[in-house]
Amino acid sequence: MHLSGVLRMVAVMVAAIMIGNWFTSEVRKARIRQEPWYKPYLSPPGLLILIGLMTPIVIWAIRS
Repeated sequence: MHLSGVLRMVAVMVAAIMIGNWFTSEVRKARIRQEPWYKPYLSPPGLLILIGLMTPIVIWAIRS
């Protein structure tokens, strides 16, 4: 594996950690405010996570 491949993987992991921590803080805020369970999923990090999870499904549905 070349250095550029390693750097790409590190960049993706750092981005995932940052979004995960951001989402966790949104979950904590929602719990403190006693908001509905789905409220963190409507925040920017929640939407990014949902888009990331739905992308393979959408690609699969388009190809088949």
